[in-house]
This record gives sequence, structure tokens and C-alpha cells, in this order.
Amino acid sequence: MPTNSPENPWGPPPTGAPFPGMPQPLMQQPRNGLGVAALVVGVVGVVFGFIYFMFWLSGPLGVLALIFGIVGLGRVRKGQATNKAMAIAGIALGGVATALAVIGLVVTVLMVKNGTEGLKDIENVEVTASPTDPADGATSPSEDEAADDKPLAFGKAMAYEDGVKVIVGKPAKYKPDEFSAGHKAGNTAVQVKVTIVNGTKKPLDITLALPTGKGGDGAEAEMVFDGHYATKPFTGKLLPGKQAVSQFTFSLTPTAAKELQVEVSPDMDHEDGIWVGPTK
Repeated sequence: MPTNSPENPWGPPPTGAPFPGMPQPLMQQPRNGLGVAALVVGVVGVVFGFIYFMFWLSGPLGVLALIFGIVGLGRVRKGQATNKAMAIAGIALGGVATALAVIGLVVTVLMVKNGTEGLKDIENVEVTASPTDPADGATSPSEDEAADDKPLAFGKAMAYEDGVKVIVGKPAKYKPDEFSAGHKAGNTAVQVKVTIVNGTKKPLDITLALPTGKGGDGAEAEMVFDGHYATKPFTGKLLPGKQAVSQFTFSLTPTAAKELQVEVSPDMDHEDGIWVGPTK
């Protein structure tokens, strides 16, 4: 009689058959969460890396994507996960996001450094320059030149009653570099040097001494900026008895490049002076 036949219910169960009442073993679910997280975090990190002033977020997100991807890939190798492609993609995107963060940091540091050096250059000119040394192309200001509404020739001084003087030097052609802004192909870039003399007994805030330029057609010209300081605005306060010199460049259209008009005042408390003349 077979040991497991109905006639012998007390016999052992057939080989390979579970004992009565024993639970069936369950299949383990794949642990794909880290692979998915690596892909998502990596994509977000790369997106932030291309957004100005947001690149710093791509650094920590890139590192997280790398960690998640490496751990997720380890689970795949152990047979605990099945999304190998996602884990590898997350690792790659994490590396890209981290690289973008480093590039953004380097670019920002260089921009801040260049800007600081430019400000130092202006401050040095303000402190060391002598009121008797006018800007290039300018004539020494005479005491009988008073502020009025009549246009001045380039190189002439605009003299105010309180002792402040402004001189706009003769225009000179300028070639912007490849990183310039405000200059269009086919236009002519013209640069002028502006000198402000503080003949008063108190400091003069010249931060807002920003000239405007117009071409021969009367349309306002766009100011040009580049890596070689085509335009270097005034900053800070000018001490009594000192002068400050800075340069400004304007982009003139071909039809308006023969003449330049510049309007500028030393601060908000003085009227604008106007200089008009041909370009070189």
C-alpha cells in the first residue's frame, strides 16, 4: 500500500509537496526605487545647471544622483533590482549636473574678479588724477565757461557755478571684442572719455554720471560693454580737488555714424551738458 494513499492517510507526503498548512513562498519584488530616484534627480540637476543663478543647486543634486545611481546599480548586480538602464542614466546625468555646477562656479568667480578689478581701476584714477590733467582729446577747462543749454564741442568743459566741471573728449573709433554686448555687426563703435572735476569743498557722488549718446539721425545709440571695458561707469564719491576719468562706448548705425551727440551730468543735482561733433 502506498504510504500516501487514501488508505494510509498517516504516511509522509509525496516528495516536493509542502506539508499541510505550510504557506507558499512569495516572490521578492524588485527594489527599483533608487534607480528611478537617480534618473529623476539627475534630470532636475542638469536643468538647474543651465539656469543662471540656479547652477549651485545642480551640484548637490548631481552628487545625490551619482549616489542613488551607484547604489541602484549595485542592487541590479545582486539581482535585487531590474532597472539597470535607469541607474546608469542617473549616474551619467549626475556627472553632467556636477560638471555644470563647477563650470558655473568658475564663470561666476571670473566675472566677480573682473568686475572688482574694474572698480579698483576707477578708484585709483579718482584718487591719483590731478584736476590739471584733462582727458585725452580734451582742453583744460577755463573759468569763463559756464553751464548753459548751448551744445559744446568735444574737448570743451561744462563749468557749473559751484566749481564742478565736466569734459567730454573727442570721439575715437573702437573695436569691441568677441564677447561684446550692445554692438551689432555693421555698426560703428565710438568711444569717448569723460572727465569730472570736483572743484567744490565736499565729496561728489558720481555713480549716476551715465552719459547718453545719439547718432547723426537723432536716435539714441546703445552703450557697448565688453571684456576690455569698452564702457567703464563711474563709481563712488569724488573727493574735493580731485578728478575722475572714465570711458563710454556707443554703437552707431551706418547712417548715423558720422556725428555723435553726448549728454551727461556729474550727478542728479546738476543739469545735463550736451556735446556734439563729428566722429573720427
